[in-house]
Amino acid sequence: MAILGKITTRHLATLLQVMGTIAALSVGQGAFPAAAQTKPAASPSRVDDFFLADQDLLGHQLYRMRDAKAVVMVTYAPGDRRLRADAKALMALKTVYPKGLELFGLDSRIGARREVVTADIKAAGLNIPILFDYEQLVGEALGVTRAAEVIVIDPRRWTIAYRGPVDGAKPALDGLMAGEKIALPARVALGQALTFPERAKASSHAKISYTDSVAPIIQAKCATCHQPGGIGPMPLNTYSQIKAFSPMIREVIRTHRMPPYLADPTVGAFKDDDRLTLDQRKTLVHWIEAGAPRGTGEDPLQKVTFQAPEWPLGKPDVVLDVPRVKVPATGIMDYQHPVVANAMSEGRWMKATTFRITDRQAVHHILTGVVGTDHVGDTFSESQWGASLGGYGPGRGSNIQPDDTGVWVPASGGVGFQNHYTPYGKETTEKTQMGLYFYPKGQEPTYVLRTFLIFDFSIEIPPGEEFHKETSYIEFPKDAILYGITPHAHVRGGSAQVSILYPDGKEDKLLALPRYNFSWQYEYFLKDPLKVPAGAKIIARWTYDNSTRNPGNLDPTKTVYMGEQTSEEMMATYLHYRWVDETVAHQTPDYETQLQGNLLMGILDDNMNGKIEMSELRGGAKGPVKMLKTYFALIDTSHDGGIDAKEMAAAAKLMPKRSPTAGVPPPVPTISPVASR
Repeated sequence: MAILGKITTRHLATLLQVMGTIAALSVGQGAFPAAAQTKPAASPSRVDDFFLADQDLLGHQLYRMRDAKAVVMVTYAPGDRRLRADAKALMALKTVYPKGLELFGLDSRIGARREVVTADIKAAGLNIPILFDYEQLVGEALGVTRAAEVIVIDPRRWTIAYRGPVDGAKPALDGLMAGEKIALPARVALGQALTFPERAKASSHAKISYTDSVAPIIQAKCATCHQPGGIGPMPLNTYSQIKAFSPMIREVIRTHRMPPYLADPTVGAFKDDDRLTLDQRKTLVHWIEAGAPRGTGEDPLQKVTFQAPEWPLGKPDVVLDVPRVKVPATGIMDYQHPVVANAMSEGRWMKATTFRITDRQAVHHILTGVVGTDHVGDTFSESQWGASLGGYGPGRGSNIQPDDTGVWVPASGGVGFQNHYTPYGKETTEKTQMGLYFYPKGQEPTYVLRTFLIFDFSIEIPPGEEFHKETSYIEFPKDAILYGITPHAHVRGGSAQVSILYPDGKEDKLLALPRYNFSWQYEYFLKDPLKVPAGAKIIARWTYDNSTRNPGNLDPTKTVYMGEQTSEEMMATYLHYRWVDETVAHQTPDYETQLQGNLLMGILDDNMNGKIEMSELRGGAKGPVKMLKTYFALIDTSHDGGIDAKEMAAAAKLMPKRSPTAGVPPPVPTISPVASR
């Protein structure tokens, strides 16, 4: 019994019986909080889908687990003595049922904190994901009342096969593993009572005012996309429309699909935050569960004329027409690299850009950069671009520079484009326009906005893996101010986290996307810009889902490497920043060169020990990886099994110059001229 790896089904049954006996003897003797002898909470007839993040900020969606034979959720509260007593029996489930079982904890406490949970489950011996139900919507729907309640879910029917103490779970699990339909009587859980304030108010949910509470939320957070000319697939501009789609609205809120702002609410604070607040989410779900009552009063949405504007930022100062492109119904299109003339009589500082896309299904992304007019009409390499003028991705809005920062657009210059189009089964023609907005003359910005790309050409994603991890970073050589972060991957992108590691060893999380979504690619600008001291590292940690559970996965049987096409992958994290002591009048191009010099180390040093080791040279035998493998022993002049920054710098002088990795813009923009005052 001491070695869990050798526990059999018979051993588990004995263990569960013994622990059940101990619990029965202990209740009423002060060892555990006594459970009120009341009827167990009613189970729903069907367990609805949900999406929740765990203590490691990884996302889990229930209905993606339909390939499992059983999903087991145990209700959680830190320090609960019943749960700690059950910990060994719970962990034994993973040993006795090594295939087909998913085991999670559900933390529905208001104000739950990841760091507390992480320490508590380690002390308890629980090595499982704990899902944070901040809104309590999942716990409410499941009828949760106490901690240490085991809820066994049948993924083939999405019904509850058993709920109660862990010692009663075995018959349900045995039946589900055998493919049987199971519905065992519920038993009272023995853990501490959990509080659900809204449950006591359930009778009042039918009184939630559509006019005063629901319609204002829809107008503020939904109708901006769900209106004529918007990117939403259907309008939500009247009560009747909202009522018709109310089951779908409830589902997309519970799965955190809408609004599609992917940042976890417990990490960072951002400008232009489109998320529903916790109270707004609960209001909408409770109103819908009460039948979406119309109530009294006028429909305030009918007083609004809904129509998405032609240009969301108003009429641009300059409109560029990107060459029309015919996208075939099938096949793979090479990247398009047109250059469009920008016939300006004088240089200006750019404040914002936005794009008008005529067929969003066909456009994977658009990237831009300043070029000279002599290249107009040419196929032009991104390695020769100047400063970035922003881009477009699915769901992306306008590119607006932080206050008092700008990008220089020279007189009579051109704009280079990298356009990626993806056939989707129907031949179409895309005619994109780009709008540019400038600072008024005499009101030019003080600072130069920079964009740097943390990327990794060495990613190697094994087949079938659901949470494959990749890491890259960049070390800042000088003090900087970080304004924003833009993560980008393809359809196997699973999650993304960005943090700062200070020179003293302290690390703070800046952004977390528990579930990355290729269809919604946002820029996340910090509410309060962050000082990045010299020597600090900005770290990007991604997971990739190459499993059959990923509905966008094109082929879960293949190893995936970095590449341009959607069938390949990318690990790209754009940083938008400025140098502390750089101004428009006093620019520091050498800082960008120093930053670029730190890139290769950050790409390949996966374990972040300051050295590139042979085991870290992955991603296929090409480019720098191939070269470092070939000459590793010569570059490692200290013969300690790793290439450090000094050895890399010495080797770099001997390496041939190469173009930036295909499919991504150059990490270092050309320095913009000083504006004439």
